[in-house]
Amino acid sequence: MRHIISILIENEAGALSRVAGLFSARGYNIESLTVAPTEDGSLSRMTLVTRGNNEIVEQITKQLNKLIDVVKLLDLSDGEHIEREMMLIKIRAERAHRGEITSLVEIFRGRIIDVTDASYIVEMTGSPAKLDAFIKAVHEEMVVEVVRTGPSGIARGAKGLVLS
Repeated sequence: MRHIISILIENEAGALSRVAGLFSARGYNIESLTVAPTEDGSLSRMTLVTRGNNEIVEQITKQLNKLIDVVKLLDLSDGEHIEREMMLIKIRAERAHRGEITSLVEIFRGRIIDVTDASYIVEMTGSPAKLDAFIKAVHEEMVVEVVRTGPSGIARGAKGLVLS
């Protein structure tokens, strides 16, 4: 099962490597990892995506909580949450196909952010399923390059990853 773990962590050198080291030392895989400072400059928010059964993820969260840099964590998969991912995709855009590509980008609510004689670069945000669907809708031979951030997520309702 896929789990999105949101972590408040001290914004200090080495904190990220300690989290990554914990995963590699135990043979767990990190599918996606994003980190950025929060409104409190001393803390960063890390969003980590991994797969495993409930027993494995429980072990992961216990080990993460033991790290001195970890202030608080929340497995977003345990409740209702919203997740979004950002993608940049470079598409071959010959003159004959530009109208079709532009229409497809509009349907998926993306934005063309760069245009050259040979290509478009499209920015798109949404659920991972939406981004996958866009990639499938574009002819495979037209895709030059794809860059994705991995999911970021937030719990719905009153529950949140905040210091109390």
